[in-house]
Amino acid sequence: MTTRSVVLRPAAKINLTLRVGPRRADGYHDVRTLLQSIALGDAITFTRRPGPLSLQSRAPGIPADRTNLVLRAAEALWKAAGRSGEPRDVHVRLEKQIPAAAGLGGGSADAAAALVAFNGIWDLRRQRKDLIEIAATLGSDVPFFLYGGTAFATGRGEEVYPVDDIGRLGVVIIKPSFGVGTPDAYRWLDEDRADGAEPSLKFDHGRANRSVDVGWATGPIEIVNDLEAPVARRHPGIGEMISACLREGALTAAMTGSGSAVFGLFSEANAKRAIPKLQRPDWLVVLSRTLTRKEAERRTGV
Repeated sequence: MTTRSVVLRPAAKINLTLRVGPRRADGYHDVRTLLQSIALGDAITFTRRPGPLSLQSRAPGIPADRTNLVLRAAEALWKAAGRSGEPRDVHVRLEKQIPAAAGLGGGSADAAAALVAFNGIWDLRRQRKDLIEIAATLGSDVPFFLYGGTAFATGRGEEVYPVDDIGRLGVVIIKPSFGVGTPDAYRWLDEDRADGAEPSLKFDHGRANRSVDVGWATGPIEIVNDLEAPVARRHPGIGEMISACLREGALTAAMTGSGSAVFGLFSEANAKRAIPKLQRPDWLVVLSRTLTRKEAERRTGV
Protein backbone atom coordinates (compact mmCIF):
# COMPACT_ATOMS: atom_id res chain seq x y z
CA MET A 1 0.00 0.00 0.00
CA THR A 2 1.85 3.10 -1.23
CA THR A 3 -0.71 5.80 -0.46
CA ARG A 4 -0.38 7.89 2.67
CA SER A 5 -3.99 7.26 3.75
CA VAL A 6 -6.63 4.66 3.08
CA VAL A 7 -10.34 4.93 3.95
CA LEU A 8 -12.41 1.78 4.50
CA ARG A 9 -16.13 1.60 5.20
CA PRO A 10 -16.81 -1.84 6.72
CA ALA A 11 -20.43 -2.94 6.50
CA ALA A 12 -22.65 -3.96 9.40
CA LYS A 13 -24.42 -7.32 9.52
CA ILE A 14 -27.78 -8.72 10.46
CA ASN A 15 -28.54 -12.28 11.52
CA LEU A 16 -31.24 -13.62 9.22
CA THR A 17 -31.26 -16.74 11.38
CA LEU A 18 -29.66 -17.48 14.74
CA ARG A 19 -30.13 -20.85 16.40
CA VAL A 20 -28.32 -21.35 19.71
CA GLY A 21 -27.28 -24.64 21.28
CA PRO A 22 -26.64 -25.40 24.96
CA ARG A 23 -23.89 -23.65 26.86
CA ARG A 24 -20.52 -25.35 26.34
CA ALA A 25 -17.92 -26.18 28.97
CA ASP A 26 -15.85 -23.19 27.81
CA GLY A 27 -18.78 -20.82 28.45
CA TYR A 28 -19.65 -20.29 24.79
CA HIS A 29 -22.70 -21.62 22.93
CA ASP A 30 -22.63 -23.44 19.62
CA VAL A 31 -24.58 -21.41 17.08
CA ARG A 32 -25.92 -21.86 13.57
CA THR A 33 -26.48 -18.51 11.95
CA LEU A 34 -27.09 -17.03 8.52
CA LEU A 35 -25.31 -13.67 8.35
CA GLN A 36 -26.01 -10.88 5.88
CA SER A 37 -24.03 -7.70 5.13
CA ILE A 38 -26.00 -4.47 4.91
CA ALA A 39 -25.21 -0.99 3.57
CA LEU A 40 -24.63 0.62 6.96
CA GLY A 41 -20.98 1.15 7.79
CA ASP A 42 -18.40 3.01 9.79
CA ALA A 43 -15.70 5.08 8.09
CA ILE A 44 -12.12 4.36 9.16
CA THR A 45 -9.16 6.38 7.93
CA PHE A 46 -5.71 4.81 8.31
CA THR A 47 -2.87 7.33 7.86
CA ARG A 48 0.86 6.67 7.81
CA ARG A 49 2.43 8.72 10.60
CA PRO A 50 5.76 8.13 12.37
CA GLY A 51 5.41 7.26 16.02
CA PRO A 52 3.25 5.05 18.22
CA LEU A 53 -0.01 3.68 16.87
CA SER A 54 -2.89 6.00 17.77
CA LEU A 55 -6.67 6.04 17.43
CA GLN A 56 -9.10 8.96 17.47
CA SER A 57 -12.90 8.86 17.57
CA ARG A 58 -15.45 11.51 18.48
CA ALA A 59 -18.19 8.94 19.02
CA PRO A 60 -19.30 8.78 22.66
CA GLY A 61 -18.43 5.62 24.53
CA ILE A 62 -15.85 4.42 21.99
CA PRO A 63 -12.60 3.53 23.80
CA ALA A 64 -9.31 4.74 22.36
CA ASP A 65 -7.22 2.27 24.37
CA ARG A 66 -6.35 -1.43 24.05
CA THR A 67 -9.95 -2.47 24.63
CA ASN A 68 -10.83 -1.13 21.17
CA LEU A 69 -10.96 -3.98 18.64
CA VAL A 70 -9.13 -1.92 16.02
CA LEU A 71 -6.09 -1.58 18.27
CA ARG A 72 -6.37 -5.22 19.35
CA ALA A 73 -6.37 -6.21 15.68
CA ALA A 74 -3.23 -4.16 15.10
CA GLU A 75 -1.47 -5.76 18.04
CA ALA A 76 -2.46 -9.30 17.02
CA LEU A 77 -1.30 -8.80 13.43
CA TRP A 78 1.95 -7.12 14.51
CA LYS A 79 2.80 -10.05 16.79
CA ALA A 80 1.77 -12.64 14.20
CA ALA A 81 4.21 -11.01 11.79
CA GLY A 82 7.01 -11.50 14.33
CA ARG A 83 7.61 -7.82 14.84
CA SER A 84 9.04 -6.67 18.17
CA GLY A 85 7.83 -3.86 20.37
CA GLU A 86 4.50 -2.13 20.00
CA PRO A 87 2.58 -1.50 16.73
CA ARG A 88 3.46 1.88 15.27
CA ASP A 89 3.50 4.36 12.41
CA VAL A 90 -0.26 4.56 11.81
CA HIS A 91 -2.92 7.00 12.99
CA VAL A 92 -6.52 5.75 12.88
CA ARG A 93 -9.59 8.00 12.74
CA LEU A 94 -12.82 6.11 13.43
CA GLU A 95 -16.17 7.65 12.47
CA LYS A 96 -18.96 5.54 13.89
CA GLN A 97 -22.27 5.04 12.10
CA ILE A 98 -23.01 1.47 13.25
CA PRO A 99 -24.70 1.68 16.66
CA ALA A 100 -22.96 -0.12 19.52
CA ALA A 101 -24.57 -2.81 21.71
CA ALA A 102 -27.05 -3.42 18.90
CA GLY A 103 -26.19 -6.84 17.44
CA LEU A 104 -24.96 -5.26 14.19
CA GLY A 105 -21.31 -6.26 14.56
CA GLY A 106 -19.83 -2.77 14.36
CA GLY A 107 -16.73 -3.46 16.44
CA SER A 108 -16.10 -6.75 14.65
CA ALA A 109 -16.47 -5.11 11.24
CA ASP A 110 -13.97 -2.43 12.23
CA ALA A 111 -11.51 -5.08 13.44
CA ALA A 112 -11.70 -6.97 10.14
CA ALA A 113 -11.11 -3.79 8.14
CA ALA A 114 -8.20 -2.93 10.42
CA LEU A 115 -6.52 -6.28 9.71
CA VAL A 116 -6.75 -5.57 5.98
CA ALA A 117 -5.50 -1.99 6.29
CA PHE A 118 -2.58 -2.73 8.60
CA ASN A 119 -1.58 -5.71 6.47
CA GLY A 120 -1.17 -3.30 3.54
CA ILE A 121 0.33 -0.32 5.33
CA TRP A 122 2.95 -2.46 7.07
CA ASP A 123 3.56 -4.43 3.83
CA LEU A 124 3.08 -7.77 5.61
CA ARG A 125 1.58 -9.52 2.56
CA ARG A 126 -0.51 -11.92 4.65
CA GLN A 127 -3.11 -13.94 2.74
CA ARG A 128 -6.81 -13.71 3.58
CA LYS A 129 -6.69 -17.15 5.26
CA ASP A 130 -3.98 -15.82 7.61
CA LEU A 131 -6.07 -12.78 8.46
CA ILE A 132 -9.10 -15.01 9.11
CA GLU A 133 -7.10 -17.07 11.62
CA ILE A 134 -6.13 -13.90 13.47
CA ALA A 135 -9.71 -12.57 13.22
CA ALA A 136 -11.04 -15.64 15.04
CA THR A 137 -8.89 -14.76 18.07
CA LEU A 138 -10.43 -11.29 18.25
CA GLY A 139 -14.12 -12.22 18.34
CA SER A 140 -16.68 -14.71 17.10
CA ASP A 141 -18.08 -12.43 14.38
CA VAL A 142 -14.81 -10.99 13.07
CA PRO A 143 -14.01 -13.71 10.47
CA PHE A 144 -17.37 -13.16 8.74
CA PHE A 145 -16.43 -9.57 7.91
CA LEU A 146 -13.46 -10.80 5.88
CA TYR A 147 -16.01 -12.53 3.63
CA GLY A 148 -19.17 -10.43 3.75
CA GLY A 149 -22.30 -10.90 1.66
CA THR A 150 -24.34 -13.90 2.77
CA ALA A 151 -22.66 -16.63 4.82
CA PHE A 152 -23.49 -19.47 7.18
CA ALA A 153 -21.52 -19.63 10.44
CA THR A 154 -21.19 -22.36 13.04
CA GLY A 155 -19.11 -23.11 16.13
CA ARG A 156 -19.24 -20.00 18.29
CA GLY A 157 -19.67 -18.09 15.01
CA GLU A 158 -16.05 -18.17 13.84
CA GLU A 159 -16.47 -21.04 11.33
CA VAL A 160 -17.75 -19.23 8.23
CA TYR A 161 -19.06 -20.76 5.00
CA PRO A 162 -19.96 -18.31 2.21
CA VAL A 163 -23.19 -19.14 0.37
CA ASP A 164 -25.00 -17.64 -2.62
CA ASP A 165 -25.91 -13.99 -2.17
CA ILE A 166 -29.57 -13.43 -1.43
CA GLY A 167 -31.60 -11.11 -3.62
CA ARG A 168 -31.51 -7.38 -2.97
CA LEU A 169 -33.89 -6.28 -0.23
CA GLY A 170 -34.53 -3.04 1.57
CA VAL A 171 -33.59 -3.15 5.25
CA VAL A 172 -34.83 -0.84 7.99
CA ILE A 173 -32.80 -0.88 11.19
CA ILE A 174 -34.34 0.36 14.43
CA LYS A 175 -32.03 0.88 17.41
CA PRO A 176 -33.78 1.76 20.68
CA SER A 177 -32.36 3.95 23.40
CA PHE A 178 -31.20 0.91 25.37
CA GLY A 179 -28.43 -1.55 24.49
CA VAL A 180 -28.10 -5.23 25.27
CA GLY A 181 -24.86 -6.89 26.33
CA THR A 182 -24.14 -10.16 24.53
CA PRO A 183 -23.36 -12.07 27.77
CA ASP A 184 -26.71 -10.92 29.20
CA ALA A 185 -28.68 -12.15 26.19
CA TYR A 186 -27.13 -15.61 26.32
CA ARG A 187 -27.56 -15.80 30.10
CA TRP A 188 -31.25 -14.91 29.77
CA LEU A 189 -31.65 -17.66 27.16
CA ASP A 190 -30.08 -20.21 29.50
CA GLU A 191 -32.31 -19.04 32.37
CA ASP A 192 -35.46 -19.23 30.27
CA ARG A 193 -34.61 -22.69 29.02
CA ALA A 194 -33.96 -23.86 32.57
CA ASP A 195 -37.37 -22.45 33.55
CA GLY A 196 -39.12 -24.10 30.60
CA ALA A 197 -40.10 -20.80 28.97
CA GLU A 198 -41.73 -20.80 25.53
CA PRO A 199 -39.34 -21.25 22.60
CA SER A 200 -38.79 -18.29 20.33
CA LEU A 201 -41.08 -19.57 17.57
CA LYS A 202 -44.05 -19.07 19.89
CA PHE A 203 -43.00 -15.55 20.82
CA ASP A 204 -43.73 -13.88 17.51
CA HIS A 205 -45.11 -10.41 18.32
CA GLY A 206 -48.11 -11.09 16.10
CA ARG A 207 -46.05 -11.65 12.98
CA ALA A 208 -48.06 -13.39 10.27
CA ASN A 209 -45.19 -14.98 8.41
CA ARG A 210 -41.57 -15.72 9.22
CA SER A 211 -40.77 -17.16 5.79
CA VAL A 212 -39.22 -14.81 3.23
CA ASP A 213 -38.33 -15.41 -0.40
CA VAL A 214 -34.69 -14.32 -0.72
CA GLY A 215 -34.28 -15.44 -4.32
CA TRP A 216 -32.81 -18.87 -3.64
CA ALA A 217 -33.89 -21.80 -5.81
CA THR A 218 -34.37 -23.85 -2.65
CA GLY A 219 -37.30 -21.63 -1.66
CA PRO A 220 -38.05 -19.21 1.19
CA ILE A 221 -36.05 -19.14 4.41
CA GLU A 222 -37.43 -18.88 7.92
CA ILE A 223 -36.30 -15.80 9.85
CA VAL A 224 -35.75 -16.80 13.47
CA ASN A 225 -33.52 -15.75 16.38
CA ASP A 226 -33.37 -17.86 19.55
CA LEU A 227 -32.16 -14.84 21.55
CA GLU A 228 -35.10 -12.67 20.55
CA ALA A 229 -37.64 -14.05 23.02
CA PRO A 230 -35.38 -13.92 26.12
CA VAL A 231 -34.34 -10.34 25.32
CA ALA A 232 -37.89 -9.24 24.48
CA ARG A 233 -39.17 -10.62 27.80
CA ARG A 234 -36.79 -8.25 29.58
CA HIS A 235 -37.15 -5.43 27.06
CA PRO A 236 -40.70 -5.23 25.64
CA GLY A 237 -39.50 -2.52 23.27
CA ILE A 238 -38.09 -5.27 21.05
CA GLY A 239 -41.59 -6.53 20.33
CA GLU A 240 -42.87 -2.97 19.77
CA MET A 241 -40.22 -2.34 17.10
CA ILE A 242 -40.92 -5.62 15.33
CA SER A 243 -44.65 -4.96 15.34
CA ALA A 244 -44.09 -1.43 14.00
CA CYS A 245 -42.09 -2.78 11.05
CA LEU A 246 -44.81 -5.30 10.26
CA ARG A 247 -47.51 -2.62 10.37
CA GLU A 248 -45.55 -0.59 7.81
CA GLY A 249 -45.35 -3.46 5.33
CA ALA A 250 -42.24 -5.42 6.26
CA LEU A 251 -42.04 -8.89 4.74
CA THR A 252 -40.90 -9.90 8.20
CA ALA A 253 -38.92 -8.42 11.09
CA ALA A 254 -36.69 -9.75 13.85
CA MET A 255 -34.02 -8.84 16.35
CA THR A 256 -30.45 -9.13 15.06
CA GLY A 257 -27.81 -10.98 17.05
CA SER A 258 -28.11 -10.36 20.77
CA GLY A 259 -29.90 -7.05 20.18
CA SER A 260 -30.96 -4.44 20.85
CA ALA A 261 -31.48 -3.50 17.20
CA VAL A 262 -34.33 -4.89 15.13
CA PHE A 263 -34.41 -5.17 11.34
CA GLY A 264 -37.35 -5.18 8.97
CA LEU A 265 -37.01 -6.71 5.51
CA PHE A 266 -38.89 -4.81 2.80
CA SER A 267 -38.87 -4.23 -0.90
CA GLU A 268 -36.55 -1.25 -1.42
CA ALA A 269 -39.42 1.07 -2.32
CA ASN A 270 -41.47 0.08 0.72
CA ALA A 271 -38.46 0.48 3.00
CA LYS A 272 -38.09 4.12 1.95
CA ARG A 273 -41.79 4.76 2.51
CA ALA A 274 -41.68 3.17 5.96
CA ILE A 275 -38.87 5.33 7.35
CA PRO A 276 -40.86 8.51 8.19
CA LYS A 277 -43.69 6.45 9.68
CA LEU A 278 -41.34 4.61 12.04
CA GLN A 279 -39.68 7.68 13.56
CA ARG A 280 -39.95 8.02 17.35
CA PRO A 281 -37.97 10.15 19.79
CA ASP A 282 -36.36 7.10 21.45
CA TRP A 283 -35.66 5.14 18.24
CA LEU A 284 -32.80 5.55 15.80
CA VAL A 285 -34.28 4.51 12.44
CA VAL A 286 -31.89 3.83 9.55
CA LEU A 287 -32.60 2.97 5.92
CA SER A 288 -30.31 0.34 4.45
CA ARG A 289 -30.25 -2.60 2.03
CA THR A 290 -28.58 -5.95 1.59
CA LEU A 291 -25.10 -6.12 0.06
CA THR A 292 -23.57 -8.73 -2.21
CA ARG A 293 -20.27 -10.29 -1.23
CA LYS A 294 -18.37 -8.21 -3.77
CA GLU A 295 -19.97 -5.01 -2.47
CA ALA A 296 -19.05 -5.89 1.12
CA GLU A 297 -15.49 -6.85 0.15
CA ARG A 298 -14.94 -3.49 -1.53
CA ARG A 299 -15.98 -1.71 1.65
CA THR A 300 -13.59 -3.76 3.80
CA GLY A 301 -10.74 -3.57 1.29
CA VAL A 302 -10.34 -7.35 0.97
